[in-house]
Amino acid sequence: MSGRVGDLSPKQAEALELFRERIQDVLPQLPAQHDHFLLRWLRGSKKHVKLLNLIFSQFFFQHLEFRKQMKVDTITTDWRPPEVIEKYLSGGMCGYDREGSPIWYDVIGPVDPKGLFLSASKQDFIKSKIRDCAKPLGSNVESITMIYDVEGLGLKHIWKPAIETYGEILQMFEDNYPEGLKRLFVIKAPKLFPVAYNLVKHFLCENTRLKICILGANWQEVLLKYIDAEELPAIYGGKLTDPDGDPRCRTRINHVGPVPSSYYVRDHVKVDYEQCMTVSRGSSQQLDYEILAPGCILRWQFASEGADIGFGVFLKTKKGEWKKAGQMLEVLPSQRYNAHLVPEDGSLTCEHPGVYVLRFDNTYSLFQAKRISFTVEVLLPDQLQSSPTNGKSSSHVHAEGSSHL
Repeated sequence: MSGRVGDLSPKQAEALELFRERIQDVLPQLPAQHDHFLLRWLRGSKKHVKLLNLIFSQFFFQHLEFRKQMKVDTITTDWRPPEVIEKYLSGGMCGYDREGSPIWYDVIGPVDPKGLFLSASKQDFIKSKIRDCAKPLGSNVESITMIYDVEGLGLKHIWKPAIETYGEILQMFEDNYPEGLKRLFVIKAPKLFPVAYNLVKHFLCENTRLKICILGANWQEVLLKYIDAEELPAIYGGKLTDPDGDPRCRTRINHVGPVPSSYYVRDHVKVDYEQCMTVSRGSSQQLDYEILAPGCILRWQFASEGADIGFGVFLKTKKGEWKKAGQMLEVLPSQRYNAHLVPEDGSLTCEHPGVYVLRFDNTYSLFQAKRISFTVEVLLPDQLQSSPTNGKSSSHVHAEGSSHL
């Protein structure tokens, strides 16, 4: 039994009847009251009928509170995303798969995460996704097919504030739109994709993960097995030559570029740092990170108090030994940053094993010590990922600090 309308087992039918009875007082508050909608909350569970109803009734009432707080029922008429989101956030709904499910496209490569976050609030991004979910998709539409075009995925896309917000959006989908995803095709995945996926996959339940299909070089052939050519944009191997002009396209599948600075409403995004240290006047501080395998990504964010600070990344062969900057291989040239005005962030793909040294340089300052707030992470390639929880693993990373004149 599929757990869908017209294909219910006796146990599933009993669960649906009990569920409807339990929530009958709040049914008028819902966007739909039919069985198609209610079964999305129950489908896939192996639990006992009464326990299942207790659990999902709790989730359901939390969803009603979510709808109330976010004003979901009026968000399509009473709220509009900022212009920068509408112009510079790629993606859109266009066409239907062979079974009649709408298709949503996300085009990742051209997106400028930092420019968007400097131009709109995190709440704006979350509300824009809720608004997309709230738009009517047609009668009894239970789920959508998604296509993630990740060509051009780069280090800028794993910027920590963007990843954290994306995680919140994924969690919002999981909690409030159960079984809304039919399948997700990832196409044109670069080498960086497994690292990026490791950062967000813990927000997804096991059932959702099983619906993700990472396609290889034959991705066009696979898409056409599920989607008629007339429903697929030409850029993805179909016959839709102008999806943005097609009346079935509910939002633009636009390929955008960097956000112009004229949209910026702030000069930085607030960050909660994990560590602090003081770099004495005329001194430097070195943080060692031992990388045991190539392909790891070193990611950092830092801010200084009072004045600027020098920063660079170097490579040495042995941990625990201190070396001057000139005795190490310079990986990222050292320069002074006005991190007291605008916090700095960056990342680096570690092509070779070794000890990578993040060096904060205050040797040029004869009178003023600098207090540095910072967060440093090592993101592991998929084959080294020992835990799905946070993208970090102490078994592959060694960090220590030292201060020298």
